[in-house]
Amino acid sequence: MSSLFAHALRRFLAFPALIGLFLFPLPSPAEIKIGVSDWPGWVAWYVAEKNGYFKKHGAKVKLVWFANYTDSISALSAGQLDGNCQTWSDTMAPLAKGIPLKAILVNDNSAGNDALMVSSKIKSFADLKGKKIALEQFSVSHFLLVTALAKNGMTQADVEIVNLSAGDAAAAFLSGRVDATVVWNPWVNKIELSGKGKALFSSKDIPGLIPDLLVVQEKSLAAHRKDFLGMIESWYDAETFIREHPDQAVKIMSKVVGLKTDEYKIFLPGTKFFAEADNLEAFGQPDQSRSLLNVAPAISDFLLDNRLMEGTVDFAQGVDGSLIKEIADKR
Repeated sequence: MSSLFAHALRRFLAFPALIGLFLFPLPSPAEIKIGVSDWPGWVAWYVAEKNGYFKKHGAKVKLVWFANYTDSISALSAGQLDGNCQTWSDTMAPLAKGIPLKAILVNDNSAGNDALMVSSKIKSFADLKGKKIALEQFSVSHFLLVTALAKNGMTQADVEIVNLSAGDAAAAFLSGRVDATVVWNPWVNKIELSGKGKALFSSKDIPGLIPDLLVVQEKSLAAHRKDFLGMIESWYDAETFIREHPDQAVKIMSKVVGLKTDEYKIFLPGTKFFAEADNLEAFGQPDQSRSLLNVAPAISDFLLDNRLMEGTVDFAQGVDGSLIKEIADKR
């Protein structure tokens, strides 16, 4: 990462330097820097890179890998990236702080990769009352549980939450130390294969509520709109390739994260990769079930209830569907 360069540049832009910049503008950076973390809908950007789609659509893009997802969120908020791959929920807190960000593309919705796993003795949500549920507190897993309970007339006060990382939560469940767990793949698949648990509720049951996005700095969008348009068109090509040639796509994606091809295949069925039509719906009116504006209030309420965000968000200000629509209008 060239964060030191970005920091030095901000220091350089003192008043005398500003005069020089107006007279002799600095050239724009050659590439837009996009943060990517380990989630199928984001690892898929490497399919676009490997297959030459960025070049095909005239997008100058540098993918920057983050082993720690939260570091990428901080880097975007600090202006060290032009764009980042992050969830809608993780975009709201920066928006509430007034950081000028825009969601311009939905890569995917979780469609089963996140799940509430229960033992055979749990037959219904009523059976969960008073039971221990292991999960990573305040994460997407926590949001999934709160949503699932609410849909079944319960609250988190009806259960005992045990705060563990996803891997430790799965281990606690498999060893019988807790009655249920909320995890994501590959742990969902591992629990199913063990025969010790099944999904009582998953992200498949709440379409649209866990969207994974490309979020960009407003100033970068203004300066590099052409590159971002090319990125979106590259994404559409990548989504088509993944759908039509899943085995070849998995080979590319698994190599990025250091997994065997067979191990990575389990992620694809639980990930709804968004094509152009899906994105037009996501950036459409809030009466659409998968619209970002439709799901935003539920996400915001969860963040506020758990003191993960201060202030409110003008949801419409945080999305920009103009690029999606511009591309659609040309077809």
